[in-house]
Amino acid sequence: MRCPRALPRFTLPVVSLLALIAPLAQAQPQSPDSGDTAWLLVATAFVLMMIIPGLALFYGGLVRSKNILSVLMQCFAITALVSLLWVFYGYSLAFDTTGMVAGEFGLASVIGGLAKLGLIGVGRDALTGTIPESLFAAFQLTFAAITPALIVGAFAERMRFGPLLAFVTLWFTFSYLPVAHMTWAGPGGVFWDWGVLDFAGGTVVHINAGVAGLVACLVVGARRGWPHQPMPPHNLGYTVIGASLLWVGWFGFNAGSALAANGSAAMALLVTQVATAAAALAWMAIEWRLHGKASVLGIATGAVAGLVAITPAAGSAGPLGAIVIGGVSGVLCFLAAARLKRRLGYDDSLDVFGVHGVGGIVGALLTGVFADAALGGVGLAEGVSIGKQVLAQAAAISVTIVWSALVAWLSLRLIALFSPLRVD
Repeated sequence: MRCPRALPRFTLPVVSLLALIAPLAQAQPQSPDSGDTAWLLVATAFVLMMIIPGLALFYGGLVRSKNILSVLMQCFAITALVSLLWVFYGYSLAFDTTGMVAGEFGLASVIGGLAKLGLIGVGRDALTGTIPESLFAAFQLTFAAITPALIVGAFAERMRFGPLLAFVTLWFTFSYLPVAHMTWAGPGGVFWDWGVLDFAGGTVVHINAGVAGLVACLVVGARRGWPHQPMPPHNLGYTVIGASLLWVGWFGFNAGSALAANGSAAMALLVTQVATAAAALAWMAIEWRLHGKASVLGIATGAVAGLVAITPAAGSAGPLGAIVIGGVSGVLCFLAAARLKRRLGYDDSLDVFGVHGVGGIVGALLTGVFADAALGGVGLAEGVSIGKQVLAQAAAISVTIVWSALVAWLSLRLIALFSPLRVD
């Protein structure tokens, strides 16, 4: 009988206690998702494996035996150099969003701010979505490192090591970082506001690197004896092992770009596999048809072409669309590497432009087609047709081609004022 009269005495203290606890509960920092974090840790290691030893072995087997150590050294040194540049200023210039406003163009639309120089503020508790920001920074570091390493194949066997490192520093700073910022930094970035679809770097990585490689091989000049002197690969076993590591590592590259262990990552993995298979078989088939036999170099290079082409579409295309993207890229990249290069007379030693430039362009354009829900994709933005999406993709491709070419040409010309570019 006394309980009802006692209630008012305890009601106020209990309510007061709850009022104090509620804000404290809301103030607790959000914890990273353990599954997403675990997957991104693995994906980051996979992408690093793509460079060392994957790309290093792929390129190392393609050059003549006297140049294998120089190619391995270049890939290794670029990985180390870009890792430090990324911490010092790269991450900040690519992903700091200070001053960015959706739909408004300004300097912040093209390049990031300085708020995260030296990874300031990227502590243990900082998050990007459901993963630690430090992990996001590390994952993006591997993308930044592999991109200039790809360019090495265009002027392999003839560029001096010192000028190479200087070129990587300049091109990374003035080409890779702005394109990455415009594409991935978020609303307010130029390509982001245009509605460009680039899930894992068809524009940022492959077109960017492919065009720079083309310019670099033109500026540095052809190898002595090319094209009359035979320059066959010295160890195709290394090349196949490297291509295999690239194929497996690319699951981290594409599926990891979902930044979560979810259905988007799973679909990205699936479409990466089938696009690569389609491109490998397409390259093999056209080579067989034109030359009378297939080659292990052809099928390995075709696989890489498919990996390149599906990169921008991995988050938006379905399996059947991915097969078309892979098949088309296998054929067009073969024609670029085997026919276009000879016809135009440029010595792109390891077909960086033919595979990464052309493959990236094909993939970026077809992303605008096969992202449509009617063709098995995730669907385009409301009110956006396939034609409009393809135009947005083409605009981003055009800007990237012009910008990367200009930065590469100016960088090499500047370096040449102080040091010879060629070993000979």
